[in-house]
Amino acid sequence: MLQRNLFQASQRAVRSPLRTRSPFVPISQRLHITRAPSSTRWYTEPAAKEGSGAPETKPDEQSSETAQLKEQAEKKDAEIIDLKDKYLRSVADFRNLQERTKREVQAAKDFALQRFARDLVESVDNLDRALTTVPKDKLSPENSDLVTLHDGLRMTENILMQTLKKHGLERFDPSVEGMKFDPNIHEAVFQTPQPDKEDGTVFHTQQKGFMLNGRVLRAAKVGVVKNS
Repeated sequence: MLQRNLFQASQRAVRSPLRTRSPFVPISQRLHITRAPSSTRWYTEPAAKEGSGAPETKPDEQSSETAQLKEQAEKKDAEIIDLKDKYLRSVADFRNLQERTKREVQAAKDFALQRFARDLVESVDNLDRALTTVPKDKLSPENSDLVTLHDGLRMTENILMQTLKKHGLERFDPSVEGMKFDPNIHEAVFQTPQPDKEDGTVFHTQQKGFMLNGRVLRAAKVGVVKNS
């Protein structure tokens, strides 16, 4: 019995502090105390895009810039075409100048002896006249000295004409070759009928002609057939 009383007394001693009332506290304070502290929420802002600091360009500005760039590109293309055309023309002019200069140099070489050759043909004519003035009946063994002189002059003429031919100077005789009259290389001195020949045929050569590298140095003076 004594033990039971002691146990009950100890139980009451333990419960008594729990039942003691707390001192007076205002309602507002109690609400403040009892209210759970509001949790603070932090919101992260989205990261700024790279290059977003630059001012945004409007569509109108972009279109105007595009038009300007296109116009500049067209101008550059036009300049390139113009410069290319000028370059090609310059190259063509230079090549034409080279060809013309080459032709002029070659012509100067070919016809450098033209004045000298024109004066020389007179001496050749005199040598030819000297040979033709000797009658054929005089060229007999009885006149051995004359035959020897005539042969020497003939050889001299042949060597001279070969030498002149090496330098482009050639002599032609239209009557011997039976040529038709050509006003480019012949000079008609007279015309006469020849029944056995065609009209326009050269039948007589009064003075032989000369050509220098394919160009007429002196036209041959000839007689031409005219039957009609």
